Amino acid sequence: MAFDGVVIANIVKDMKERLLGGRIYKIYQPEADEINIVVKNNSTTYRLMLNASATLPLVYFLNENKLNPQVAPNFCMLLRKHIGNGRIVGISQPDFERIIMIEIEHLDEMGDLCCKKLTIELMGKYSNIIFMDQDNRIIDAIKRIGAQISSVREVLPGYDYVMPPNEKYNPFDVTQTIFMDDILEKSMSIEKAIYSSITGFSKLIANELCYEAGIDGNFSTDSLAPNNKQVLYDCFERLKERLERGDFAPVIIYDDDEPVAFSSVPLTMYGDLISESFDDVSALLQAFYAKKDTFSRMRQKSIDLRKVLSAAVERTSKKYDIQTKQLKDTEKREKYRIYGELLQTYGYEAKPGDKQITVMNYYTNEELTIPLDETLTPLENAKKYFNKYNKLKRTFEASVTLVEESRQLLNQLLSLQNSMELATSEADLSEIKEEMILIGLIKQKAGKKTNGKVEKSKPLHYISSDGFHMYVGKNNLQNDRLTFKTASPKDLWFHAKDMPGSHVIVKLEGAEDVPDATYEEAARLAAYYSSGKTSPKVEIDYTRRGNIKKPPQSNPGYVIYHTNYSMVALPMIKGIQEEDV
Repeated sequence: MAFDGVVIANIVKDMKERLLGGRIYKIYQPEADEINIVVKNNSTTYRLMLNASATLPLVYFLNENKLNPQVAPNFCMLLRKHIGNGRIVGISQPDFERIIMIEIEHLDEMGDLCCKKLTIELMGKYSNIIFMDQDNRIIDAIKRIGAQISSVREVLPGYDYVMPPNEKYNPFDVTQTIFMDDILEKSMSIEKAIYSSITGFSKLIANELCYEAGIDGNFSTDSLAPNNKQVLYDCFERLKERLERGDFAPVIIYDDDEPVAFSSVPLTMYGDLISESFDDVSALLQAFYAKKDTFSRMRQKSIDLRKVLSAAVERTSKKYDIQTKQLKDTEKREKYRIYGELLQTYGYEAKPGDKQITVMNYYTNEELTIPLDETLTPLENAKKYFNKYNKLKRTFEASVTLVEESRQLLNQLLSLQNSMELATSEADLSEIKEEMILIGLIKQKAGKKTNGKVEKSKPLHYISSDGFHMYVGKNNLQNDRLTFKTASPKDLWFHAKDMPGSHVIVKLEGAEDVPDATYEEAARLAAYYSSGKTSPKVEIDYTRRGNIKKPPQSNPGYVIYHTNYSMVALPMIKGIQEEDV
């Protein structure tokens, strides 16, 4: 993810505003590669997290303290010894690198004022927290890097600190000549030429620049005309001026509810997705990674269920297609019955050896040519056609039932897949698994009966622009509860027509009806939380909840209704207020 120089510049700005002049109150090391520093400044306490994890290096302000080990690690004790109660006098981001350098004044053992530096390098697997003196000599590091690990740059006590090797340009030193004649002359894609040449620029920022310039970043630099280069440089200049002013606008981009990108500058290339703005980059980072962790954890926990569902959908789809084809083949059964009846009536007109006979079809008053087996008599031909008719009739009667069963099962499986995409909690997954057990898709493990004590998941909750409460079921068990327990008979019920989707309930709470805007918003919810969400428009059925019936022994979520109205809705929920249930 793009924890790049732009985001770090935003963090450094916040650190300067909050920490400069402040005193270090406490230092903790909750993890092997993480330091937490508590700073008091202007009667306010700030908690700064410095994380040098190889997989997710981060720096941001915490809202509360983390749990800490009873015995502090050696690196933490070293920091406490030297800079405990020290005063922060400088915070910088050298050359727009993914590095933050904190300068701290403190009194040494002799009572003399001296300076130390704490440097955080946020560079993926090379991330580190390095402590050094005022002459840039390393005192220690949270990760010691010897010659056996890196022959390029050793990070050990007593060694001089050397900046990580970098052949890129500081963005504030990039002139128009450098941008045009060097960066954009590299033989590679436009986006790569930018992010591989400018320090602190990620692929995300490079793509955003290309988008603003109306250029496809995947195209080669050779495809750029002079005017395209100028437009791209102008976009770069505007971004550079914004960074120089410290004009940051932290934003998270969501695809549905899943966070897909973040930055500290606007991301206009995601115009069709949902964006959430933040006043504070630390709040953004906490929200983004908490949400990202939830989605990653849910996907990991649901991977086995997804595999079972996917296999079942594929298997049932193939079976449904075969059965539908067999059913279609039985459509000619009536033709064979008519052939048999007409041969019984007009068969005497056929001569021995005839391969066909043309007779008057008394059902349509038109002539009809009937193929004959010349080795059989007309009556034997008639019997042969009746046999074919009876066989296809039996196949038809059996196929109608089988096709309907397969159709209902396929709809149930597709509905489960739709529910899987909406699952955001352990309770959601538990209910999906319970439904899969109920329909025989997976077996209940011995000794795993819940006795009804499993936490029930909660529906999504929205408020219409007219103030009416709207609830959306996230799975079929929840749909049943929502429709038949939460909703009253006079409440409104919405569902996407002839496709898997959520039940949407609008609570009237004593009102006789709701305004048109609420109808439209409830229909949008039903469209969005259905398998038709990627369609331009979705047809929605709606009615009073009292018109909804559930057949005995039917699968979860399955209902029937005969009195309803329909409307077409856009599968879009932007602008509809969501509430916690």
